[in-house]
Amino acid sequence: MRLTAPPSAATGRRDTEGMAVASFVLGLVGLLVLNLVLGPLAIVLACIALKRDTPRRFRARLGLGLGIADLVVFAVIVSLHGGMSWQITG
Repeated sequence: MRLTAPPSAATGRRDTEGMAVASFVLGLVGLLVLNLVLGPLAIVLACIALKRDTPRRFRARLGLGLGIADLVVFAVIVSLHGGMSWQITG
């Protein structure tokens, strides 16, 4: 017995648009906090959205780029400060 309706073309299109937007937002927020978690999530969502041929390809590509930037920022922070968190010194 099936409790949900089968996916339609309109539903699938909305899903990929949502994934593209979510990857962009997660990548953007990941530049500030939780870059080790949000960066890979942004990358995965962007890749899925692009693979499913989202109409928001530019937004998905931005999410992919920001997700990669999150991991680069994390690597720079770890290599410079030897820690996993931002430090404000003053």
